[in-house]
Amino acid sequence: MKSNLLSDEELAALSEGVRDGSIETDTGFNESVRVRKHDLASEDSSLGVNVSSIDMINERFIRLFRLGLLEVLRTSPRVNPTRVQILKFGDYLKGLRAPLSVNMIRMNPLRGNSVIIIDPNVVFSSLDSFFGGFGKGVGELPPSRLFTPTESRIIKIILEVFFRSLTEAWGPLMPIECEHVSSEINPQFAQIADENDLVVLSRFEADATASGGKGFIDLVYPYATLKPVRELLSSRVQSGEGNEESDKKWRLALAAAVGDAKLELQVTMGEIKTTLHHLNHLQEGDLLFFKKDDTALMSTNGVPAFHVNVGTRGSQVAVQIDHEHVHGKP
Repeated sequence: MKSNLLSDEELAALSEGVRDGSIETDTGFNESVRVRKHDLASEDSSLGVNVSSIDMINERFIRLFRLGLLEVLRTSPRVNPTRVQILKFGDYLKGLRAPLSVNMIRMNPLRGNSVIIIDPNVVFSSLDSFFGGFGKGVGELPPSRLFTPTESRIIKIILEVFFRSLTEAWGPLMPIECEHVSSEINPQFAQIADENDLVVLSRFEADATASGGKGFIDLVYPYATLKPVRELLSSRVQSGEGNEESDKKWRLALAAAVGDAKLELQVTMGEIKTTLHHLNHLQEGDLLFFKKDDTALMSTNGVPAFHVNVGTRGSQVAVQIDHEHVHGKP
């Protein structure tokens, strides 16, 4: 049976011909075409959820969440959102270590389950503050360590405030209802997506401990949960196009509000340069001579505004605006 493969001698002759130029190269078609790697098994995040809209939701959520914690836990920890990330669920799980407060939730009408993961430092500092302490955190815990009934009650309180704040933060976009599904201590059991599926991570870093310890609260949406509402999310992000009417109304409302501000006007007839010695020896009846300008300068709150003519109107001293003051010009 004849083989279609080139022999060693033929391969050597072909290589020699390419090297010495006797065999032409670069004679193919579509030489300018470049290849870009594409994994058919992965989702393309560049054509999906706009993370800017999630950032806006998180900013509203943080304000509400801080106030809610202050009401129920008697403390207002410094909770700050980090940049929203889109990553594979398996990569996210690699950075987590048990025990954690892992809470699967459902955000109706969004499909699928999301997860809220609370660092034990947040739980213990909130517990300490609730009972009148200074928000002391906790060190490293054994992986199998379960939360006590008291700690679980604090977690429930945090989740109630979280649900209430998240519902109100999503309110301007769409009404949602948060429902608690289950709780775990090992994040590996939080099967809200496959390892290679994309998730949207919102991490809120909390600095609530007196000793400077830090914790975090993670809200993880499966990418498939937000993808059906991606057009709604994108439409609520102000792009600066097509909003001329709303901008005009906003400017008019701002102008009306600013128009009621009270200002103090001051008219300066002239200025005199002297010395401290001369000023200290002035007595009643002394005369001060200065060159009067053609117009006086009227300032508002110390800022020069107009050049004016000083005169009288009836029994009142009055000024008449001559021209607007231009910075750097008399």
